[in-house]
Amino acid sequence: MNINLSSRIFSDPTAAIDYLEWVRWGRNGIRRRCPKCDADPEYTARTGSKNHRYGLYYCNGCKATFTVTIGTIFQSSKVPLNKWLLLIHLMTTAKKGASALQLERQIGVSYNTAWSMCHRIREAMKPTEAELKRRLGGPGKIVETDETYWGNNGKLPPGARGWGHKMKIVTVVERGGSKRSFHVPNTKAKTVLPLVKQNVDRRTRMMTDESSIYNKLGWDFASHETVNHRSREYARGDVNTNTVESSFAVLKRSFRGTFHQMSEKHLHRYLVELDYKWNHRDKGPGQMLRTTVKRAEGKRLTGWALKNARSRVVWKGSKY
Repeated sequence: MNINLSSRIFSDPTAAIDYLEWVRWGRNGIRRRCPKCDADPEYTARTGSKNHRYGLYYCNGCKATFTVTIGTIFQSSKVPLNKWLLLIHLMTTAKKGASALQLERQIGVSYNTAWSMCHRIREAMKPTEAELKRRLGGPGKIVETDETYWGNNGKLPPGARGWGHKMKIVTVVERGGSKRSFHVPNTKAKTVLPLVKQNVDRRTRMMTDESSIYNKLGWDFASHETVNHRSREYARGDVNTNTVESSFAVLKRSFRGTFHQMSEKHLHRYLVELDYKWNHRDKGPGQMLRTTVKRAEGKRLTGWALKNARSRVVWKGSKY
């Protein structure tokens, strides 16, 4: 399905509600359930009163009312649903992201509202448990891994050198497939190697640079091949890390040119957005909108949780 900015779902709140109902509940609401008593569709119906807002449903089983936004990132939001859909469309079609300040002007809300809406949409982009359980790579496949650094996580003492003051990111990429990025506390072998083993199939060919933290990687995979960037070696046959380096190029251009500054406690959310768009790069705008709206179910993110979020620099198992 092709979608452009002239679509009614971006300008008409009632059309946006109908679109969300179609995505969540299917045609004619065949998957509609009461969120309180789980009643079947035949026990629920749209209220006929002119005094009720559009999209309000009544359950004959428990006498409760509900809307299609219950249990999604849109729940309890005072922003019209058509602006939510417009924001999702703008975020998912911008390869290198869109800043909250730019989106504030485009959809006509305050900066704080645009910022919190963006993070709620990133919450919807998070991979599911089923997706995280599927390991990257496999027999005959190639996975590349590397680390990069961004910003500062504290003030440097005079004369300090190295990368210790920067935020650390480790990415694993299946060549021609998906990628996963993690904000880690350090880039030591005892941190990076368990992360790679948790997310990559053991029958995979692993490709890295010459960093010593990967020296023991070949013990757990089909093979481990490296390129020596210090000697200006960037490819040897099909042995290279160009795919993961390309993902870092998009990441750095997004951080430097679009987002500019990100607090450490929210860095993982920006990584989720960039991974999501990389992993769904074969989908058109209409598919991206529908997929993102579909994933918004069951992923509420309250304002309190955003305000009191703590830095997530330690990955736990397969958790993002």
